[in-house]
Amino acid sequence: MRTRRRLLTVTGIAAAAFATAGLNTSAFAATTLGSGHVDVLDAEWDGADLHLHVHDEENATEYEPADVTLSVPAAARVANPGLGFLGSGSRIWLLPDTEAEADAAGVLFPGISTEHLATGLFANNTVTYRLVSATRNGAATDDFSVYDSSGTRWYDSNPNTANFKSRSFGVGTHNHGNWAFEEAGTYQLTFRVQGTVGGVTESATETYTVVVSS
Repeated sequence: MRTRRRLLTVTGIAAAAFATAGLNTSAFAATTLGSGHVDVLDAEWDGADLHLHVHDEENATEYEPADVTLSVPAAARVANPGLGFLGSGSRIWLLPDTEAEADAAGVLFPGISTEHLATGLFANNTVTYRLVSATRNGAATDDFSVYDSSGTRWYDSNPNTANFKSRSFGVGTHNHGNWAFEEAGTYQLTFRVQGTVGGVTESATETYTVVVSS
């Protein structure tokens, strides 16, 4: 397993200062990530349990999801490609599925990783990532989705459908989709990774904070 270390950004310094003053620090995450290759969903097995981390590929650094805010800047806004599940707005915020596009826009290149899960451990050599819930500014939202380059949905936060909430991935793989947000705001995305080891279902659930700027 990779060694984990924490990077204290300006936000983290502010949180530390407030903590010293005895004030509430719950609104502060130690690190904000807003560009580069980041595996948002990164599963690992420690020999007894599954874990979910955020892996910053640019700096070879791993974080607990609660310690990270993922930033989606105004520069991520693009024309709505016209896929029906992306709503009727003329523009969306997009974290693209190719690194060249993400680098050109100066935004995150988000990944879904199983590359650190060994072959032969999980049943069928697969695990499933499930979108458990999604909120924007504290309320359930249908404004988040992930889809591939062909327009096929992987995830859709629309609470009116049970579809597009889970997807299975082979172990030892690295996957990228387009992460789309239809409105600005603060999103809380809860994901679960689940697999079967020796006939026993193992899982880990984490909540990710994404701030989409207008």
